[in-house]
Amino acid sequence: MIVPYVRGILQRKTRPKRASWFIWAVLGFIAFFSQFAKGATDSLWLTGGQTFAVFVVVVLSIKYGVGGFTKRDVTALIAAFVGLIIWYITSEAAFALFIVIGIDSIGSILTFIKSYHEPASETLSTWFMSSVSGFFGTLAVGSLSFTLLAYPLYIGIANLLIVVAILLGRKNLQEARDIK
Repeated sequence: MIVPYVRGILQRKTRPKRASWFIWAVLGFIAFFSQFAKGATDSLWLTGGQTFAVFVVVVLSIKYGVGGFTKRDVTALIAAFVGLIIWYITSEAAFALFIVIGIDSIGSILTFIKSYHEPASETLSTWFMSSVSGFFGTLAVGSLSFTLLAYPLYIGIANLLIVVAILLGRKNLQEARDIK
């Protein structure tokens, strides 16, 4: 899923939102090392691979990305940091999960807004495939547990909303061109 996104960045078509990808990279590293500390083995490949891919985008976003020090970005990064502190001090897994979803959604909101205003700066196929993977992840959950379903369902919905933002942004730009 990340290959089209990285290709778009290197072709200078895709401009990642720095703050979003930074938030997602921090969450990925935390997830990887917390799973490692709990004794995970083979399942670390997925988390590690995903975190590595997100980190690659963070590094590329330094040169090719947008944002980072706007008031909205700084506010989002502070909110994410506060969420990380709350997550650190909690010992309830379900509570921690919802804090992760909240922190992740901060990055998603930043990218949603950017995608709507600059739809050509995002790779639609990456967000679509990520949405589909979230919904498939939801279907793969073995029981009807809200806690188990919450994260993959959130991933499906959050990425789908970014797809919608890109499509609506494209439509608005086209309508603006048609008016001229």
